[in-house]
Amino acid sequence: MKEEDFFNNFNSENVKANHFNKSFILPFVSGILGASLVIGFTFGIPGIKNKILSNSSNTTSSQVSVDLNSTSSTQGTVSAVSLSNYSDTAIYTANKVLPSIVGINVEYTVTSNLRPGLSQEASAEGSGIIISSDGYILTNNHIINSTDSSSYYQVSEAAKVYVYLYNDTTPYEATIIGTDSETDLAVIKINKNNLTAAEIGDSDSVKVGEFAIAIGNPLGMQSSVTSGIVSAVNREVTDSDGKKYVLIQTDAAINSGNSGGALVNAEGKVIGINTLKLSGTGIEGMGFAIPINDTLDVYKQLVTNGKVSRPYLGISGIDVTESLSKQYDLPVGIYVKSIEDSSGASLADIQSQDIITEIDGIEVKTMEELKTEIRKKNIGDTVELKIYRDDQTITTKVTLGEEP
Repeated sequence: MKEEDFFNNFNSENVKANHFNKSFILPFVSGILGASLVIGFTFGIPGIKNKILSNSSNTTSSQVSVDLNSTSSTQGTVSAVSLSNYSDTAIYTANKVLPSIVGINVEYTVTSNLRPGLSQEASAEGSGIIISSDGYILTNNHIINSTDSSSYYQVSEAAKVYVYLYNDTTPYEATIIGTDSETDLAVIKINKNNLTAAEIGDSDSVKVGEFAIAIGNPLGMQSSVTSGIVSAVNREVTDSDGKKYVLIQTDAAINSGNSGGALVNAEGKVIGINTLKLSGTGIEGMGFAIPINDTLDVYKQLVTNGKVSRPYLGISGIDVTESLSKQYDLPVGIYVKSIEDSSGASLADIQSQDIITEIDGIEVKTMEELKTEIRKKNIGDTVELKIYRDDQTITTKVTLGEEP
C-alpha cells in the first residue's frame, strides 16, 4: 500500500469515527459528567454522604443478607457468611485440639516365608488422641496391632510403640493397654502427666453439613489440619477384610497416617476417630471416622480389663438372600453353617442347616443384623430365636456366653 493510500484510508476511517463520536460518545460523556455532578453534589450533603459510605461499608461486614423475594423460584433471605469468620473458627479449633493429638510410630518385624531366617525391621505411622491428662491415648487397632501374614511374609506384633507430642520431638515409649479388632480401637499409655486431654463431643447430635476438621499426622507430617464438612452420618462401610462399620463420612482430607487422629466440630470437641478413606480413580474427598460415642464403652473396658467382653451366640452363618430364598424355597434369614463348641448355641436346640429368622421377636435377615441385636444384650442374657427346620418353624432359648 502506498503512503498516500494509507493516509486516505485513515482519513476515511476518521470520518466514520467522527460520526460515531457525535452520535454516541458525546451523549455518553455528557451523561458521565451529569452523573459526576450529581454524585459530587450529594457528597457535599453530609446526610446523603454518610448514608452512601455507611451502605458501602456494610457490604464488607461479617454477614450480608440478600433478599430473594423478587424471584419467582426462591423465597426468603440468604445469609452470606464472611470467610474471615470461617478462618477464625478453623484457627480456634486447631489451636484448641492440636495439643491433644499425638503422632505414633510402631516398630515391628517382617519375616519372609520363602526364605526362612530372612527378616527386616519395618515401621508404621499413625495418630492418636490424648483422652486423659495422665497419658492414656486412644487410637486405631490397625496401627498398634499390625500382625498380618500371607504366603510370602509374616508381620510380627508391635515390638515398640513411640508417641510424639505436639511441638515436642522427644519420643515417648508407650505401653499397649488393650486392642479390639471388632471396633478397630486400641488404647496405649505413656509415662507422662499434665497432658492436654481432648474434649469429647456428642456424635449422636452431629448434623450433615456441619463444619468438621481432621487433625493427625498424614504421611508422617505431624500436626496437619484439614477442614471440610460432615458429608453423611450412619454410613455403612465395609473394609478390605469384609468388616462392616457404621461411620461418619467427611470430605476433610484424611490420608495414610491420619488414622487414629481426631475429627472435631466447630467447638473443638472430638466427634470421631479418623479410621479410613476411599481411594482410587474418580474418588475424591471420602473419609470416614468412628463416632466418638461408639468408642467410650470400648475405651473404658480396654483401660479396665485390657479387652472388650461381648455377648456371643456361637454360630457361623450364611445369609439367605431374597434370590436364594426363591431359588431353594427357603425363608430369608441366617443359615447356620457351624456351631462353636462350649458356646451358648451348642447348649441349646440349634442345629447346623437351621435358618434363624427372628431374635426376641425382631426379624433378622443377615448375620450382621443378628450380631447387631446380640450386641444390645449382656453376657448371660437369654434370648429367644425363631428357627426354620425341616419345613417347620420352632422357637428355642439360648443363654449368651462371652465372645472368645
